[in-house]
Amino acid sequence: MTRLTRRRLLGNAAAAGALAGAGPSLAQGAYPSRPVTVICPWAAGGGTDATVRIIASLLEQEFKQPFNVVNRTGGSGVVGHSAIASAQPDGYTLGMLTVEIAMMHWQGLTELAPGSYTPLALMNEDPPGIQVNVNSPYKTVKELADAIKASPAGKFKASGTGQGGIWHLALIGWLVAMGLKPGHVAWVPSNGAAPAMQDLAAGGLDVVTCSVPEARTMIEAGKAKSLAIMSPERNPQFKDVPTLKEALGIDYATGAWRGIAAPKGLPAEIGQKLTAALKKVNDSKEFREFMANRGFGVKWADAAGFGTFMAGSDVAMGKAMDAAGLKKA
Repeated sequence: MTRLTRRRLLGNAAAAGALAGAGPSLAQGAYPSRPVTVICPWAAGGGTDATVRIIASLLEQEFKQPFNVVNRTGGSGVVGHSAIASAQPDGYTLGMLTVEIAMMHWQGLTELAPGSYTPLALMNEDPPGIQVNVNSPYKTVKELADAIKASPAGKFKASGTGQGGIWHLALIGWLVAMGLKPGHVAWVPSNGAAPAMQDLAAGGLDVVTCSVPEARTMIEAGKAKSLAIMSPERNPQFKDVPTLKEALGIDYATGAWRGIAAPKGLPAEIGQKLTAALKKVNDSKEFREFMANRGFGVKWADAAGFGTFMAGSDVAMGKAMDAAGLKKA
């Protein structure tokens, strides 16, 4: 009896040792075994928030675990992007990176850059539109452009994101393309397109440069209208909104992108599992219909492709911000 018990004990100990040695692999294979937090660096109600929420919802269906979206706003995107980068690289905190991560460090706002993360997938890219209050006296982008040109610097106020953010840079690019100085229209920093559109509807702003899908709620509520889009082509979902080239003869286009990433150091097995799941999300009917119904552009790249894409964006944004006088680093 004693000998049998010892054998069992020895056998149990050996099995326990084998399991302990295989622990990391087994833990990764079981991922996720509990809820996952997905950080959104911008305010609820905006395009980034809407995009990350549909992705999180579809990941929940794939993994049978909650993917809880948390909005961490502030600092022109620094707060949320920092929260993603500083989390434990265990797969239980993910986040949506936006084009600002290729811009903020050039302004000296943060040391974070695209290389500060484990890229998982690029999901979206959108051009900006030029929005005004529905009661604005300017019915076309040409009327607005003529008024801006004729006005003293600082008379018109615009917003759409933080100081030096992509929608600010979009405004600057448009102004420079019209032969004006980058600061001719005063920029009022905001925590995203949603609060900026609310300010526009309330009469506190003259212009908001953000994607038309982000402005859609206020447009459909009859409180705002889009006069033009900074894209080579019209958005099929907003086919009545002309391009700048069509309306003004200005060949200027830019855009914002969004992708899912994890803190640097994420185990490769977990990253591969998440990228595969995100590919399923990207290809799903639910995601495609959601994005199309809101006019959001779909742009896919896997982990390696997203990393390369961000590196290219980083170089391009550095050059653009330098030209606009916003580069500090």
